[in-house]
Amino acid sequence: MNSIIYIEVMDCQTLLENAVTLLSHSFKVRHLILAAALTTGLGFVNPANAEIVLLVDLNSRKAISLGTLGGSWSNASGINDAGQVAGYSHTAEGGQHAFITGPDGVEMRDLGTLEGGESYAYGINDAGQVVGGSGTVGGYAHAFITGPNGMGMRDLGTLGGHWSYAFGINDARQVAGYSLTADSNRHAFITGPDGMGMRDLGSLGGSLSEAFGINDAGQVVGMSGTVDGNLHAFITGPDGVGMRDLGTLGGRWSYAYGINDAGQVVGNSSTADGSLHAFITGPDGVGMRDLGTLLGGNGSQANDINDIGQVVGYSYTAEGYYHAFITGPDGEGMTDLNSLVDLPQGMVLVQAMDINNRGQVIAIAIPTTIPNLKPMP
Repeated sequence: MNSIIYIEVMDCQTLLENAVTLLSHSFKVRHLILAAALTTGLGFVNPANAEIVLLVDLNSRKAISLGTLGGSWSNASGINDAGQVAGYSHTAEGGQHAFITGPDGVEMRDLGTLEGGESYAYGINDAGQVVGGSGTVGGYAHAFITGPNGMGMRDLGTLGGHWSYAFGINDARQVAGYSLTADSNRHAFITGPDGMGMRDLGSLGGSLSEAFGINDAGQVVGMSGTVDGNLHAFITGPDGVGMRDLGTLGGRWSYAYGINDAGQVVGNSSTADGSLHAFITGPDGVGMRDLGTLLGGNGSQANDINDIGQVVGYSYTAEGYYHAFITGPDGEGMTDLNSLVDLPQGMVLVQAMDINNRGQVIAIAIPTTIPNLKPMP
């Protein structure tokens, strides 16, 4: 499940096609570019020697390491307003298991699996219910949900196909993700409360769709194929009703990864000149706006957003390296997250994954002694 290859990020269409293929067996798209470079060994750094996950408190400028489940690395995907973090970690036995922490990122706990080999957590709500994907007895990954505070993992089933993954859960306990259907298409889904009743959200006219985020009204965001063969970000109405195309920043494709309770959507899009830029929309997904890049950079991606519109993600710098960023309210003013926190000596933040309403950010850091990640020429 964790077989990831490095993708040449400067070729947008190649990235898109390969990412779609990889998604059914790997990380969420928003993790893909960085995680791929960190986890292969194709001339890049191994996470066993490099990657750590930090909980950054913007109010105190402090950063704490989340640690691991006994293995050499971990990755975090979501944080709730209590500071509970969900993600996945290398274990002492050499596997990969989903985890939850206590408040403020303290005490990582193994969530186990659905009786299969590995598990990955991607989303968490304010009750501490975690969602993700886990191996099953049959050998396929299935979406799962836990009870409050990560207690008890339950299989959510599929849309009729072999596998499914869950990426978001709201405070109404509705889950969003995607699944293989009976006719072997990949479709976005939403469930009712507590993950009951998986429902196909359809598409924008193409054969595939994937859901990555959901707000408390049940508005779902993600990506869908279109009639003309492109991939566009989408938003639904409340309770997943009605899929609407969010368009692009002038290019052929876009992805939506996060949504807040006002319906502001973030993600990334190709531009008219072929660059990849982070975007934010207004309420209810209206009006896609380019967030730009860190000064001099040529690409960026927004991973998530809180309820005042602070956006986190990553951007290339003028030198072509990855740095984590954060914006002000409503996506105004992209700032290098490294300038806002007192980091452990010799570390640099390369990716910000999520932010809660208390100003806590989960971010990935690597040592400054290792050449930072750059796109292939």
